[in-house]
This record gives sequence, structure tokens and C-alpha cells, in this order.
Amino acid sequence: MDPQGEVTSLLVAWGKGDQNALKELMPLVYNELHRMARRAWSVQDQGNTLQPTALINEAYLRLADVENASFQNRCHFFAVACTAMRQILVNHARSRLAGKRGSGRVPVSLDDVQLAVHQEAAQVVALHDALERLQAVDERKSRVIEMRYFGGLSIEETAEALGVSIITVNRDFRLARTWLMREMNGEQP
Repeated sequence: MDPQGEVTSLLVAWGKGDQNALKELMPLVYNELHRMARRAWSVQDQGNTLQPTALINEAYLRLADVENASFQNRCHFFAVACTAMRQILVNHARSRLAGKRGSGRVPVSLDDVQLAVHQEAAQVVALHDALERLQAVDERKSRVIEMRYFGGLSIEETAEALGVSIITVNRDFRLARTWLMREMNGEQP
């Protein structure tokens, strides 16, 4: 069986309650999860103490606690892992901000290639809050940013996970970046 097919069958078995399937699954997806974690970690500020391996471990614990896990396929699993990593990074950033003065919006400049480079903890929280506002307006665009930015999924992987075309993901990514830039900088449309 090809590795993708094996991952999918193990995900189905895990969804049916087979805990051994989860143990067999992790070695097959570990490298991809580590790539995602490195990508998510690389855009954090240099003082970030949460290393990629710790991020994977935290995400694994969250995923392992899911009861009746129901993943459609490999890409759906990685999309859920992106969400878990995002939540972990935001919680970590919030804990680092605890006790610091000030709150509210933090201006962030975005470039064409990525949303931000070496963000500070406040910027991670600001991005998360803006993504939550975007989700209320357009959930799919929010998921595209989450998968691309926090998970490092490719355009193709994001399209597959969302069940849309590559053109749709490209369009959503461009529109969502523009919307987030305005939102995070406090600009009115």
C-alpha cells in the first residue's frame, strides 16, 4: 500500500477507536508534522521558547485526546493538525504576554510572500484575533490562511484539504492577506 493510502486507512481505523492505529500513524506523519512545526516556529520571534519538537508533542497530545476522530483523508488530518498548532502557538504567545502592559491591536506590515517574519508574541495574538474576525466573515479564507501560514501546507495540499480548486485557494489567499493587512493595521476598507 502506498504511504498516503496507509495513512488514510490508519486514520479511518483510529476514527473507529483503534488506539494502535494512532501509534502506527505517528511514525508515518511525523516528518510532515515536523516540517509544519518548523514552518510555524520559523515565523515566531527569536525569543520563542516553544521549539518545533515541543510543538509537535503538544499537537500530538491534543490530537490523541480527540474522541471519535473522523478524518476524511491525509490532508484533512494535516488541516486539523494546523489548527491544533495555531491554538498552541497562540496560547503560548498569550502566556508570554501575561503580565505585560498594554493590549489591543498591534500594527503589522505584511509582504507578498508571507504574513509576517519573526513576529513577536503580541503579533501572533493579533493575527489570531484577526483570523477569528475573518472566520466570522468568510470561514474558508480563514482556513486557507491558517493552513498556509500556521501549517505550511502548499497551495495544492490546502486545495485538497478544503475540497476546492487551486485557483480558488490562490484567490482566497490573496484576498484574505489583503483583508488581514487592513484589519491588523486598523484601516477601514
